[in-house]
Amino acid sequence: MIMFYPLALGAWEIVAIVAVILLLFGGKKIPELMKGLGQGVKSFKQGMNEVEKEIKDIDKDIEEKK
Repeated sequence: MIMFYPLALGAWEIVAIVAVILLLFGGKKIPELMKGLGQGVKSFKQGMNEVEKEIKDIDKDIEEKK
């Protein structure tokens, strides 16, 4: 049975994607894009941690009421 992994990329696919990104944005813009991407990921993780904390607090309150 052949399984299809849509996100499984080979070496040539990765090279092609990097080449297209370099052509579209140029070498000087890539560090700025990566910085923005890193800030976005950091913000997302902080949001997820806040949600997890709120869920734990709600669970704790429910346990205390029992």
